[in-house]
Amino acid sequence: MINEKSTACFTGHRPQSIPYLWDESSSQSLKLKDELKKSILYLIEDKGVTHFISGMALGVDMIAAEIVLELKKKYQDITLECAIPCETQANKWTEKYRDRYFSIIEMSDKETLLQTHYTADCMHKRNRYMVDKSDYVIAVWNGSPSGTGKTVLYAKENNKEIIQIKP
Repeated sequence: MINEKSTACFTGHRPQSIPYLWDESSSQSLKLKDELKKSILYLIEDKGVTHFISGMALGVDMIAAEIVLELKKKYQDITLECAIPCETQANKWTEKYRDRYFSIIEMSDKETLLQTHYTADCMHKRNRYMVDKSDYVIAVWNGSPSGTGKTVLYAKENNKEIIQIKP
């Protein structure tokens, strides 16, 4: 039975933890993108997910958001929300990644700013927000203790269905 209007969010390691993500044309990156796309399609086609939330961090979050935006061409009822932990999230990124970040936000259906200024726990608050709003979590996680690991644990504690992709 399809659950209409359900929501999924993404969590995953940054390129510092999955170095091949710095080269998104590498065979490993392309394989990961394909796995993400298959998981998103499964949620759309088999679970009726219509809303996706990305935390907009470098790496998995932005890649997943771009896949959702690409899929909106075929699945016009799906939406993308960008959950932004603080206004300065992308300030220290290279121009290339900042441009990509703002382009995704501009094409998204909803932008949620969780707080204006950076604090030590703003990423954690963003992750909890996404999990609390979601029925499903797609996690690109290698099992290590990390922010992604804490998000997966929080999702498990809150009985969310988790689709784990090993990087």
